[in-house]
Amino acid sequence: MALFLVAAIYAANYLIAKGLMPERIGPSGFIVVRVVGAGLLFWMLRSVLAGVRWWRTGKAQWERVERRDVWRLVACGLTGVAVNQLLFFNGLALTSPVHASLIMTINPVFVLLASAVLLRLPVTGAQLLGVAVGGAGAVLLLSRGLVDDAGHASWQGNAMVLVNALSYGTYLVLVKPLMARYKPLTVIAWVFCFGACAVVPVGAAQWSAVTWSEWEGRQWASLAYVVLGTTFGAYLLNIFAMRHVSPTVVSAYIYLQPLLAGWMAWWWADQGGTDYVGGLGWTTAVAAALIFGGVALVSLPARLGLQRQQR
Repeated sequence: MALFLVAAIYAANYLIAKGLMPERIGPSGFIVVRVVGAGLLFWMLRSVLAGVRWWRTGKAQWERVERRDVWRLVACGLTGVAVNQLLFFNGLALTSPVHASLIMTINPVFVLLASAVLLRLPVTGAQLLGVAVGGAGAVLLLSRGLVDDAGHASWQGNAMVLVNALSYGTYLVLVKPLMARYKPLTVIAWVFCFGACAVVPVGAAQWSAVTWSEWEGRQWASLAYVVLGTTFGAYLLNIFAMRHVSPTVVSAYIYLQPLLAGWMAWWWADQGGTDYVGGLGWTTAVAAALIFGGVALVSLPARLGLQRQQR
């Protein structure tokens, strides 16, 4: 249930965030609000938990980070927050929510490539085939953005979302050793801290240009959804889910995002909103099938190995 809720939160985010950009707020300025707001919430939660431990034990217990891990945290802040979120929101502002959600499913392919390069993990023939098949689907979707005016897509926006997926895949590999040494909340609090240091200078101009007094309740609710739901809440739900199910199950739920995002986009168009599904056709369907197939090939060997170990 937690993973399904995470998928639904992310799927709705494609429409909700795009509804504010760029008319109400520029994408880079939006990221400033998102990163700083969610970062403060993570640090506040960390302080509350430290206070609870102090009340129970009589000792203030703040988990310290070793100096040798600071640069890895900086790299995680750049790849997992700054580059990742700036490219995603700037790309989403230029392309269709459905295209963006489809491209994001290629993330496991980039995780494999980053693991092979950074961790020197072996890659099987089936996984290499999966990289090629998934890459072909991404290229087809990028080319679709050249002519897809009805679906509000563009190759520039698709390309930004694709590089964002690569950045996030790199982050997942970089952060793995930190998650093994520290509490997840400690890691994410510092990751957002360093990420904010890179995001604020980039998006400060767009943030300062926003006329906040002209915002209505609907716009404030959308902003709160992105900060509280998509960033803060979804992360906490993921932590809860990972304590109860295997990483394989967690990764499988990424397939729900484009399905839910597509249904939500169709419903929004049916209600009189912007039509993001009008330009979808066989090309998009083939691209989605190639991406799904590539991710399945990349994940299949690991899943089979896990099943054999369990037996």
